This record gives sequence, C-alpha cells and structure tokens, in this order.
Amino acid sequence: MAEDWTQTINAEISGKSGEISAINKQIHSHPELAYEEHQAHNALVATLHSLGFDVTAHAYGLATAFSAEFGSGGRLVIYNAEYDALPGIGHACGHNLIASSSLASFLGVAAALKASGLPGRVRLLGTPAEEGGGGKLKLITAGAYAGAAASLMVHPGPGHVLEGGVRGVAFVRMLANVKMRAYFSGREAHAAIAPWDGVNALDAVCLAYNAVSMLRQQTRPYERIHGVFRSAGDRPNVTPAECCVEYYVRSATRAGAERLWQRVLKCFEGAALATGCELRTEPLNSYADVRPSPALCRAYVDAARPAGSVAYADPPDFLAGSTDMGDVCYECPGFHGAFGIDTAEGDANHTKGFAAAAGTEDAYQRALECGRAMALVGWKVLVDDVFADEMHREWLADMKLAAEGK
Repeated sequence: MAEDWTQTINAEISGKSGEISAINKQIHSHPELAYEEHQAHNALVATLHSLGFDVTAHAYGLATAFSAEFGSGGRLVIYNAEYDALPGIGHACGHNLIASSSLASFLGVAAALKASGLPGRVRLLGTPAEEGGGGKLKLITAGAYAGAAASLMVHPGPGHVLEGGVRGVAFVRMLANVKMRAYFSGREAHAAIAPWDGVNALDAVCLAYNAVSMLRQQTRPYERIHGVFRSAGDRPNVTPAECCVEYYVRSATRAGAERLWQRVLKCFEGAALATGCELRTEPLNSYADVRPSPALCRAYVDAARPAGSVAYADPPDFLAGSTDMGDVCYECPGFHGAFGIDTAEGDANHTKGFAAAAGTEDAYQRALECGRAMALVGWKVLVDDVFADEMHREWLADMKLAAEGK
C-alpha cells in the first residue's frame, strides 16, 4: 500500500509540473528583495487557490508570507518556500528553485493524504526574507512552526564542485551567525583649523577593523568574521564624529558564535577606549546553526533518484554560510539538503553566473526531483510511526547537545 501512495505522489508532481514551472519562471524573472516579494507571494497564493487549496495570504503578520495546509489529525509536516532575491544580482541563491521544490513536495503529499484518507497534515509555508531579513525568525515567534513534527526544504548549490555522479548532499551543516552593528561616537572638528578638538570616530573604526583582522589568526578554521563600513564620515576636512560598522560573526554552533562575538566586541571596546570614542552595539537578526535530522537525511538519500545521486554528507562544505532555517532546526527536526545545478568554476552562490544557472530548465528539473524525494520523506514522517519516533528521539538528543554548546 505504501508503494501505491508513492505512485500517487510521483503522479501528482508530474501532473502539476506545468503549474510549478510557471511559478519557478515567474519568481526567477521578477527578483524581489527581502519583505518586498509581493509578486512571488501573489503568484503562489493564486496558484494554490486555483488548485483548490485554502490559503492564508499575508500570514502570521508578514505581508509577504503565506500558509496553505491540507489534511487533518496526525502529525504535521511543513515545507518552506523561499523566494527573496539579492540586490543587484537577482536570484543568485536560487530561491526560485527552493519555492518550486517545496511547492512540488506539498502538492505530492497533499494528493497522497487525499487519496488515502489517512490522518496527517502538510503545510506549505511561504517564508520571506531569508537573505538577511530573518523571515523565519518572525514566523517562529508568531507560532508558524508550533506543533510541527518536521520541517523540510532543499537549497541549490554549485554543481561543478560535485563529482562521481553525485548531484546533491543530504546532511548539510551550516554556521551560526551573530550579526551586529557597532556605532562609534566622537566629536567633529575642522580637520585643518583645529584637529586637536576632534575625537575621530573613523580612527576607532579603523583600529577595530585591524584588531579583528589580527583576531582571525586565533580563530578556528571553520569560524568566519567579516564586516563592512556602513558610515565613515562625509568630508575629508571634517573629523568624523559618527561612524558605523556591521559585522557577521560565524561559528559551528549558536553558543560558539556568541563566544566569538564577545571576542570581537573586545576589539571594538579597545578601539573606542584608545580613541576616546563612545561605543554602542545593535543586535541584528542572528541565525542559529543548521542541525539536520539524521533520520530525515537518511530517508532523503534513500528516496532520491537516480539511486546513489545524493551523498549523505560529502562534501561537507558543499553549502557554507548561514540561514534562518537553522533556527527552525531548534523548533523541530529539520532538513536542509542541497543539490547541485550546472555552474562553471567561480560561479558559486551569490554570483551572476549562479543566478543565470538557477533560471535554466535543467536546474528546474533537478529542483523538481528534489521536491519528489522530499515529498516521500514527508510522507514517511506522517505514516511511519516507528520512523517518526526515531526522528524525534534523535532531535531531542541533539537539542541536549546544543544546549551544552556542542
């Protein structure tokens, strides 16, 4: 009987490929920035309505979030649809493919629930503003993931780094990211007439920058610190009195990133003290580390086609960086697998070359296959009690490790 529902899932995704493809093309050709994804939101909502689903537009208090759900009773599986782009380079992280694969998964599982009459619920959650806006953090606060048995999504990456017929990786760890702005306040002065009357905030910024650069020698290989000057004065003949920097501080765990941030903060405090400036910091939407569910990853490897095309965890650095999906992994068992699209050397995520690759038919077909595999995994969560219990036990044990900073 399980095989019958697998066939139902596959047939539904194949049968709705036209609708999914139209969404994919619409999102890719109309890139929208964080919290401005109105066209993507409206297109997805309209498509789901046309397919007979009840959809909550502007869900959970966010103008560009939505929620569609099917089924009753049983466990709840959530698929995340991202659709925000990057300034200047469009869909250079391939979020059109993420939305497409999650839409496919939702449609497949909903069809199996309808055909089988079995208990269980599946939700497609439109999650705006992953690129720095922390949309999922706001959705978590609003209760969007409350009661979820699992939450799943896949993310495209640079296919040119994969070898031996491997087209994707299931178990993908990503770094926690503490994001901060630091404001240095001094005193303006005429830089030629009375420079001695000034307190130079730009000097503090430069000292802090150099101190952080030296700190990198004493950080772990997987840790990252990077920043930009948000404001650094307006005219050369006016001593800068107000300057601002923005830094991202990444480490393997949320606790590790917090510890590393405290070391970066000392660089800022020392620079302020040395120059006579005042310092204040402003926390931004920091992201937790992605802690994938091993059970979900194993099931995804088994479900992927062609067989053997998805590695469990190799290469381990296929998709680096940070994402607000990490915070979802602290709410319920999570899956954030990655799949390769056809890229050239040097065209990894966040490049114009990657944006072009994300718009190809081949990339869409790969996303559709990922959506099919994710649907089978989500179906397993809903109908296989033994598997669901194992998944949940693993997650509880991992959360205990996370609480210990491991």
